[in-house]
Amino acid sequence: MSKGMYVPKESQPKQGAGPAKVKDGKRKIVAQNKKARHDYAIIDVYEAGLVLSGTEVKSLRQGRASLTDGFVQIDGNEAWLHNAHIPEYSQGTWTNHSVRRKRKLLLHREEIDKLESKAQETGHTIVPLALYFKDGRAKAEIALARGKKEYDKRQTLREKQDRRESDRAIAAAKRKQRAQ
Repeated sequence: MSKGMYVPKESQPKQGAGPAKVKDGKRKIVAQNKKARHDYAIIDVYEAGLVLSGTEVKSLRQGRASLTDGFVQIDGNEAWLHNAHIPEYSQGTWTNHSVRRKRKLLLHREEIDKLESKAQETGHTIVPLALYFKDGRAKAEIALARGKKEYDKRQTLREKQDRRESDRAIAAAKRKQRAQ
């Protein structure tokens, strides 16, 4: 594994599967971008607020969102989330939102400046990792990331598989020991 790579420890819920899931007591995960964690080496993670309309919030509370094609871009000293799919609210009227509109991210000036300077370096990008509610407010977890090479992806999968196999072997040995 290359230096500075971020590897999540927690198991991740399925993206867009039913209502938001509670995690850590106060954090309700709506959507996760597992593909981003597979395709990119995560360098730094930030939490950003989201500027949303009312029907977008209601749709998110139903647990309906997708980040698979999403990306973050910095325009005019503001961070914007592009291509995040939040479907129309089923009970909405003519006031419903457009599904893939760009949404403003709320970050501190220093964070935006740091992200902008790092993102201009070759091979770096800013990707959304998750959408969730924290204390009733919609948040986005974004990351400064570097694209992985094909062999890095294979190595990560191999390490994950090896870890699973060792955990299974340990569990089987413990079961066998308890049975005796």
